[in-house]
Amino acid sequence: MRRLRTPWLLAITLCLLGTVAALTSGIGQREASGPCQLASKKPLARIKEASGLTLSRRTSGVLWTHNDSGQPMLYAVDTSGAPRGRVRVSNATVVDWEDVTAARCPSGDCLYIADIGDNDRSRSAITVYRIPEPQPADAQSAAPEVFSVTYPDGAHDAEALFVVDENLFVITKDDAGILYRISQSHPGTVKAERIGELGIPRVTDADVSADGKLVVVRTNNEVAFYPTAALVAGKSTKPDLRFSVRQAKEPQGEGVAFDGNRTLYLTSEGSGGGQLSALTCALPG
Repeated sequence: MRRLRTPWLLAITLCLLGTVAALTSGIGQREASGPCQLASKKPLARIKEASGLTLSRRTSGVLWTHNDSGQPMLYAVDTSGAPRGRVRVSNATVVDWEDVTAARCPSGDCLYIADIGDNDRSRSAITVYRIPEPQPADAQSAAPEVFSVTYPDGAHDAEALFVVDENLFVITKDDAGILYRISQSHPGTVKAERIGELGIPRVTDADVSADGKLVVVRTNNEVAFYPTAALVAGKSTKPDLRFSVRQAKEPQGEGVAFDGNRTLYLTSEGSGGGQLSALTCALPG
């Protein structure tokens, strides 16, 4: 019996060591942050519900964000999170503001404000406001053009809006991540067209990169990148790249913007105040 004990003990020890190594390796993989590393994280004063985020087209180094309830107000912050101004949106109301995006429009550069949240799926129509992009120091915006949007298949909760050329795009916040296209040629009542499903559950924001080449889509804990042209044509609903952003340690991840170069910006909600995070990325070309 004594001769058998040592080999058995050795085998058991080797097995345990192998198990520990495998578990350690798995933990490392689960915590891998992908191609981005956290560069900075700052609180957002007075913005507890920072639901949407976009980079300004008119003012370098400025981001626009907003709360999802309360007053119809847009907040300008610099890329470190410092306040640069706040602008009241004229003749607008807030049901559930969930996104803002900057894009070209017939009058030049515009902001699109997406009042598209519908937790109870009870709204007969959602609303998108289009305004000429203000300066951060402006007190009030110009009067908005208003799109009253209906879905072809009943009400949906949504938090993500992006704009490409003559069309608006909405992604629903459900298990399917349904993508809808909306013509912006004429403000008024318009019907959305269903063009695909992303298969990403609970999308909280989307934005087009500053160079227009990519659409970045986020959930509370991850981001996904799509080639813009393929996505909006309905030819691709699988992301080229998808990875966790848990390294930002957000209270409740919500907004996203990408400069098209190296920096990914994230906003989150929190009972103690919102947060702006910047991640430095090395994305494949």
